[in-house]
Amino acid sequence: MSGDRPTMPPVRLPSDAELARDALSAPLFSRAVQLARWAGEGTPVGAGGELLSGQLADAAGLLGMADEEDGPAYAAEAWQLALDTGLVEFTESEDAEEGGSDEPSGTAVAGEELATVTSGSPQDVLDLWLGGLETVLADAAAPDLADLVDQLSEDGEIDLDALDWNPEDEADFLDGVLGNLYLLTALGEGAADRPVPLPALAASMIVPDDMDEPTDDILEEVSDAMMRLDDQFRMLAPTGLVAYQPVDEALIEEVDGEGRIRESVDGLASELPEEEDVTRYGMVALTPLGLFGVRARMLDAGVDAPAVGDLAEEDAATLLAALPGHPAHTTRAEAELWLARRESAGAARELLAAAHGNDTDAPSRRLACQQTLALLGAEAEPALREVLDDPQLGGLARVWLAEHGATDVPEPGEEMVFWLTIDTIAAQLAADGDSEELRALVEGLVGGHSGFFDAAWRVDHPATAEVLEAMGRLHPDKKAAKEARKAAFKARSRH
Repeated sequence: MSGDRPTMPPVRLPSDAELARDALSAPLFSRAVQLARWAGEGTPVGAGGELLSGQLADAAGLLGMADEEDGPAYAAEAWQLALDTGLVEFTESEDAEEGGSDEPSGTAVAGEELATVTSGSPQDVLDLWLGGLETVLADAAAPDLADLVDQLSEDGEIDLDALDWNPEDEADFLDGVLGNLYLLTALGEGAADRPVPLPALAASMIVPDDMDEPTDDILEEVSDAMMRLDDQFRMLAPTGLVAYQPVDEALIEEVDGEGRIRESVDGLASELPEEEDVTRYGMVALTPLGLFGVRARMLDAGVDAPAVGDLAEEDAATLLAALPGHPAHTTRAEAELWLARRESAGAARELLAAAHGNDTDAPSRRLACQQTLALLGAEAEPALREVLDDPQLGGLARVWLAEHGATDVPEPGEEMVFWLTIDTIAAQLAADGDSEELRALVEGLVGGHSGFFDAAWRVDHPATAEVLEAMGRLHPDKKAAKEARKAAFKARSRH
C-alpha cells in the first residue's frame, strides 16, 4: 500500500491483445466502427453531427437491425459513440442555415481514430475503448430524457432541485457500484460463472453495515436503486463492460409514472431468495474487459489496484510481503510469474533469505515462501539442503525435501518440530483468524501428542504465547483449552 491510498486486491487480466479483441467485438464499439466506415469520405448530417431520420433507417439496415423496433435507436447510439471517440469527425457547413431538424447542416467523415482499429497497437485500441466507455458511463449516470423535458423551466433551464438529481452524486453512486463489483470479482466472486444478484449489489450501497434488519424505507431505497441500476447496466452491457441479465419485466410495474419492483424486496438486502428466484431480479458480472476498464479508472483516481504479474520483477522480500494479502486464487499465479523469470536454485535461495526474521509478519512470509518453493522442482534441492541447520528454515526445508522425494534427509529435533508448528499456526492466524481449518489442526496436534502444551510453552518463538492463547480459544475440549491458557501464561512469564 502506498501512503493513504486505498488498496484493492490484485486481479488477473488477460493480455492486452486479448482485451483489445474483446473491445473490438463489443457490440456498441463494433457498430460504431461499422458506421464510421460507412461515413467514408463524406456523409451529410444534421446540426451537431447527428444522423438524419432517413439515414438512421439506412444505418440500422447496415447494422443488420432493419427489422428491429429499436434498430434506429441502436444506430443513433453507435453513431454518437463514433463521434465521441473520433471514429467519425463532423464539420459544420459554412453556409448552414437554421432549418428543420431533418435538414443537413454539415458533413461527417471517417475520423483519424478509425485507423487505430486496424493498425493501432492493442494499447491504442484499449485507450480508444476507454474513451468511449467514459461517454457511456456519463450517459448512464444522466437522468431520463423524458424527466429532463418535464423539468425544463420557461427560460429553457433545467431545474435540478425539482428533478431530484445531483450529477456528482449519481456518478459517484455508479462508480461505487462498479467498485463493489470489482472487489467481489477480485475476491473470486462476480465472475461470468458466478454473477452477483442485483439486489445484493444494490443493498451493498444502501444498507448500513451495522443494520441487522433493513427498515421499510431502506428496502424501498434498495428497490429504487435496483431499477436505476437495471437501466444503467442495460446501457453498459453493449460496451462489453458487464454481462447482464436484466430484471424480469414481469416484476416491474408503473407507480406514479416510475418503474418499481412489483414483488416485495423484503429480505433481498440480506437473506436472498432461492437461486431460481434471484435470477429474476437481475444478475451482473464484470467481463475481463470490464475488469480492465474499472481498474484503469481506479488507477486514474489514485486507487492502488494491482494486477497479477506486477510483482514479477520485484525482489523476493517484496513478493513475500505481498503474497499473504492476495486472495487464494491469485497467489499461485503471482508466484509462478515471479519464478518464471528466475533460475530455480537462485530463486529458492532468494526466497529463503527473505523469509528470515522475528517480526510479527515473519510467519506469514515463511508460509508464503513455503507455498512458492512448492512450485519448484528438483533443481532447487541444493538450496533447501543449505538451510537444514537453520533454526527458522530447517523445518520448512525438511518438509519440502520430503514432499519432493529427497533421500538422506536428517530427522528434525523436537525443538525444530515445535518451532515450525508455532510458526505455521501464527501464519494461519494472521491469514484467516480463528477458522474451522485451524480448529481442526489444533485438535489434531493436541490429540496426536501427549504433553503438547508442556513442550509448546518452552518454544523460543515471538508468537508462542499468542498461538497458545488461540489454541485455548479454539480447542473444544474444556480441559485441553485450560491447559492451553496455562501454557500461554507460562510462555508470557518466560519472556
